[in-house]
Amino acid sequence: MDIRAIDHVELYVEDADEAAAYLCDSFGFAPHGSGGPETALGACRTLLLRQRGITVLVTSALPGGGHPAEAYVERHGDGVAVIGLAVDDADAAFTEAVERGAAPTVPPMALGAAGHRVTFASVLGFGDVEHRFTSREARGAPFAPGLIREASPAPADAGLFESVDHVAVCLPAGELDAAVRHYQEVFGFAQTFEERIVVGLQAMDSKVVQSASRQVTLTLIEPDTTRELGQIDAFLSAHGGAGVQHLAFLTKDITTAVRTVADRGARFLTTPPAYYDTLTDRVGDVGAPVPTLRELNILADRDSSGAMLQIFTESRHPRRTLFYELIDRRGARTFGSNNIKALYEAVERQRPLSDAPGPAPST
Repeated sequence: MDIRAIDHVELYVEDADEAAAYLCDSFGFAPHGSGGPETALGACRTLLLRQRGITVLVTSALPGGGHPAEAYVERHGDGVAVIGLAVDDADAAFTEAVERGAAPTVPPMALGAAGHRVTFASVLGFGDVEHRFTSREARGAPFAPGLIREASPAPADAGLFESVDHVAVCLPAGELDAAVRHYQEVFGFAQTFEERIVVGLQAMDSKVVQSASRQVTLTLIEPDTTRELGQIDAFLSAHGGAGVQHLAFLTKDITTAVRTVADRGARFLTTPPAYYDTLTDRVGDVGAPVPTLRELNILADRDSSGAMLQIFTESRHPRRTLFYELIDRRGARTFGSNNIKALYEAVERQRPLSDAPGPAPST
């Protein structure tokens, strides 16, 4: 199965206009079209947003129309419901995935005229999140002919962010290994990285799976419930099961990106000042002055291939679930293992005391 890249991501949200406005106003996405009852899309409102290599659909259900976004939001709140996978032949990819054990959700559907046809077909990925195989006969073809009415917006090649670097997924305890096998056996992904993170009395295990193209990366995380409950447990409880914890947007200039996004109203997690006191000793020169990193709360790390810089937004959702990462890779191929402790501490500071997890349940 030739999975080339992330074609698009679809969010199911309570209010599509509000959620799209946040992505446009704060992160610089541009509206490129819309769909709903006025098209053939059905009982929903969907907005198509783009920025360079990133395409995002934001969908909210219309009351009583039976659109799946309604049940999704009721169970999980706003979140990532679909990860679109670019393939050469969506029909063939769907058939192959189902034969390998994937649960089908939406059968193949071809849209548009011959030569410019777009085909979608979906299977279940994890939790209630689908993978939508997407194939396009021509570059630059409409996103979904007949379903999305496209306008003449700002060019998609403008903006601070290049692509979706990775998708971080929280899984219930005990499901990590099965999820890795699922992606290996069904989608042909390879496990490329694993680690165990211990922060105080909390712990989590993480494994990374990637497509053969290395353009689709999922960081799969499960909590260790034999230790004190923490933020992964809190996400799973608030979200109602497995789901996308964050999307990471790749940028070539993280300092400009952070200043711009912050000026536009997004809020970032803060980092303890002491983190920067020994940063140079820990990771060496990362290509950005430490005072600038300190000022902007940007984290830095290094692996055998190079350096990376990253920062995480606060979650703006009432359930404190989905948030975003900005990442600037300067050769590094991993995910900031040495920064996980700082992220944990930052998320813990964001959570109200009333949301703090209690003792682990007995088994």
